[in-house]
Amino acid sequence: MMKLYFARNTRATRPRWLLEELGVPYELVPVDVLQREHKSPEYLRIHPMGSMPALEDDGQPIFESAAILLHVADKYLEQGFAPPLGSPERAEYYQWMFFCMSTMEPPLSAYSAHSRFLPEEQQVVGEAERGRRRFTDIARMLESRLQGRTFLVGERFTAADVVMTSILEWGGSMGLLEDFPALRAYVERHLARPAARRARE
Repeated sequence: MMKLYFARNTRATRPRWLLEELGVPYELVPVDVLQREHKSPEYLRIHPMGSMPALEDDGQPIFESAAILLHVADKYLEQGFAPPLGSPERAEYYQWMFFCMSTMEPPLSAYSAHSRFLPEEQQVVGEAERGRRRFTDIARMLESRLQGRTFLVGERFTAADVVMTSILEWGGSMGLLEDFPALRAYVERHLARPAARRARE
């Protein structure tokens, strides 16, 4: 059985959401980050950087939220949360998964850190604004891409929608989607899915 190490309000919600969509058995292992359980020797053996999330699949540790999603979606490929191997949609799916993690999330993380979470003496002048501008450019492109579309890839919900929704929700929580109604609608639609609600309980 798969074992998901989980803390609320972290990227661990992403694999939990997909596992709930799949309806497969898994064990949820709560990790208290306020008590720094994620830095314990036991957890560091699973995730050497002590971050969230981590998954064990038959004893094999896997970390990084997108990597976990890719693995789990492929493990149950017949359920359709990843496009068929070798298909044009599969290439597009990879494209958006990597775009989310390498292009979209870093500027949002910088904006969040340098406008909210870092102590004032550690905030770097201009970093928050650079992150905001970059994220806004990305959001403008996505607003056009998702206009009139229900899903990011093809005509069905995939693991790419899990990651995209998660990142856009984070941006929206900081007021960065006010000018992007299609993105707000996309987020609201997918967060209303029963599996998304269960993952956030």
